[in-house]
Amino acid sequence: MLPEELYKLRFPIGEFSIPESVSDESIKEMITHIELFPSKIKSLTLDLSVEQLQWTYRPGGWSIKQLVHHCSDSHINSLIRFKWALTENEPTIKPYDEITWAELSDATDDDISHSIKLLEAIHYKWVKLLRSLDEEMFSKAFIHPHGEIRYSLKQSLAMYAWHSQHHYAHIKLAIAAKGKYN
Repeated sequence: MLPEELYKLRFPIGEFSIPESVSDESIKEMITHIELFPSKIKSLTLDLSVEQLQWTYRPGGWSIKQLVHHCSDSHINSLIRFKWALTENEPTIKPYDEITWAELSDATDDDISHSIKLLEAIHYKWVKLLRSLDEEMFSKAFIHPHGEIRYSLKQSLAMYAWHSQHHYAHIKLAIAAKGKYN
């Protein structure tokens, strides 16, 4: 497979770039992406067999089940980061190794229903929180220790709206590939 083809499979909606500014209108759109993500994932994966949950979206990519489990892990971390930023003065967050987390037994479980339920609960709480924030609160930030990068909550919201769409696209690709990359 050519590098360009692999790139398109790895980043089907393009790579994320940190926005310099985020409008009120785009905040509303991003919150809607966050809100709808669990139901979109549930609908997309509802009728998949255990065999189909093993399918990957590219050679060396995560399986559908790993993607679903990863999203619940990642989005838990994001909600906590939002809460830290809202309650502390630019805290340095604790990163996690998503690659090794995706290899743990809970991330390779054939039953994705628990991660979907977790996504539904996390996203409910997250959207409730997001809709309560004003401009000042969205300007609060945390520091990511890798590179000492400061992320405002607006920027983090943009990242996770992208993240949701990014992995949704991966699952769609894996389903369309029908086990081609396994």
